Amino acid sequence: MNPLRLARVAARARPKSVIRTPLQKRSYADAVSDKIKLTLALPHQAIYKSTDVVQVNVPAESGEMGVLANHVPSIEQLKPGLVEIIEESGGGSKHFFLSGGFAIVQPGSQLSINAVEGFPLEEFSSEAVRSQITEAQKIASGSGSEQDVAEAKIELEVLESLQAALK
Repeated sequence: MNPLRLARVAARARPKSVIRTPLQKRSYADAVSDKIKLTLALPHQAIYKSTDVVQVNVPAESGEMGVLANHVPSIEQLKPGLVEIIEESGGGSKHFFLSGGFAIVQPGSQLSINAVEGFPLEEFSSEAVRSQITEAQKIASGSGSEQDVAEAKIELEVLESLQAALK
């Protein structure tokens, strides 16, 4: 049975006594929470587990994205970059460097960020990043196998993002 016909059959078979509720719309008078429940997970640990935060800024492939409470549901692929987590209104923020991943905004002000690698920004040294960039540039310029050159270009992209975040 084709899907369209199946849908028509299911629509006819549903009980007529079901009351349809109109779609609910959000208005200015609604009392809504100004917090997001953030989960930031790596394969080996959960940095945040349904923790209330005010805002999260992520480096999406489509551009930098700020997520506040009641954000439109979406799934975004993350590029290597800085994730800023603002925990309190007017308060400080925490910064993590992620190598990439996905950010999933769900209804009910829930945000899940899943990444392969992520570290607090303060764990990085500008000098060490600069020296690794120099090494990666040597390999990326062609002094290795095709695979080595491709890996060096990816490493260079991540390191340059990290260097920009450290400034």
